[in-house]
Amino acid sequence: MARRCVFTGKSPLVGNNVSHAHNKTKKVQLPNIQSKRIYVTELGRYVRIHLSARALRTVSKIGLLAYCEKCCINLKDIEI
Repeated sequence: MARRCVFTGKSPLVGNNVSHAHNKTKKVQLPNIQSKRIYVTELGRYVRIHLSARALRTVSKIGLLAYCEKCCINLKDIEI
């Protein structure tokens, strides 16, 4: 599964875990990417995509095709 949201551009962040003794170890924070099957009423069918939880909230509010137009993304490019 992709670790990058197509709409928001969220990707993994890398930093350091710092202990009390200042020992540093690498830490990776992964975005909340979900694999969803969304029904598009304009097309009359389901579409399977990977998107972040933030983008999923926006898609449920304004619709998938409207959000694609807002982000200047073609639906065929993101469909699995």
